[in-house]
Amino acid sequence: MLCCSTILSIAQTRADSLMAQLNNPKCNKVFVVSHRGDWRNAPENSLQAIQNCIDMGVDMVEIDLKKTKDGHLILMHDKTIDRTTSGKGKPADFTLAEIRQFAMRNGAGHRTAHTVPTLEEAMLLAKGKILVNIDKGYDYFDDVYQVLKKTGTVGQCVIKAGLPYRTVKDEKPVALEKMLFMPVVNLNDENAQTIIEEYAQNYGAKLYELNFNSDNNNTCALIQLAKKSGSKLFVNSLWPELCGGHHDDRAVELGEPDKSWGWIISQGVNLVQTDRPAALLQYLRDNNLHE
Repeated sequence: MLCCSTILSIAQTRADSLMAQLNNPKCNKVFVVSHRGDWRNAPENSLQAIQNCIDMGVDMVEIDLKKTKDGHLILMHDKTIDRTTSGKGKPADFTLAEIRQFAMRNGAGHRTAHTVPTLEEAMLLAKGKILVNIDKGYDYFDDVYQVLKKTGTVGQCVIKAGLPYRTVKDEKPVALEKMLFMPVVNLNDENAQTIIEEYAQNYGAKLYELNFNSDNNNTCALIQLAKKSGSKLFVNSLWPELCGGHHDDRAVELGEPDKSWGWIISQGVNLVQTDRPAALLQYLRDNNLHE
């Protein structure tokens, strides 16, 4: 049984419980983070993709942001809407009402009945139910923060950036002061150790996202450096170059979950971002690492 297992009170939502577990240094639970929602079964970054994650018991959903011509934050990964909708052009070329006229496409490129949601709609759906990892949101941070305050969801979100501490402190101090901020560190960068140490000394980072294309001794030493600072670690198992070859397809298609997700977890990683949320959830439950 997990040491951080929590019985929810009437006043405590699932998101409250998950955030408490995330902030508990003694909690050994491994969190499942679903990349762009459940995009294999619904359009990526759609409300349905988020709802699917809530229904299957995922702990955190990752979403991406862009801004429309009339200033609305929408869920969109690419620089254009071409791949994920029936329209063409940049998000900033359209008002929200104009983008709503386009159909979202599923993972196979086919049109669906879904339309592009706003950040506000996504947060109202997620409120109290699931944690949210906001990617590509740093540049819009002031607007993001206002939406989170309006929807009462500041306390269930993580925002991140691959920038040194001093840069974030100068540019977006509120991100460090008012939210759970996650530095993104490329362990192949020659400055990776310095970046980790500066965040540890000046901010006391509770989370690090670590990306690495090799699992050599230097990579493992840097992972442990971040871990020893008292932080929880977030690793992407999406494709080989992000996790030293210990990726989703190795787990699912090659049938080697212990050499992919198992290896990642053995390094002390607490959050795994995946494109295979259902399979990862089952693996963790089979190994008593998830309720």
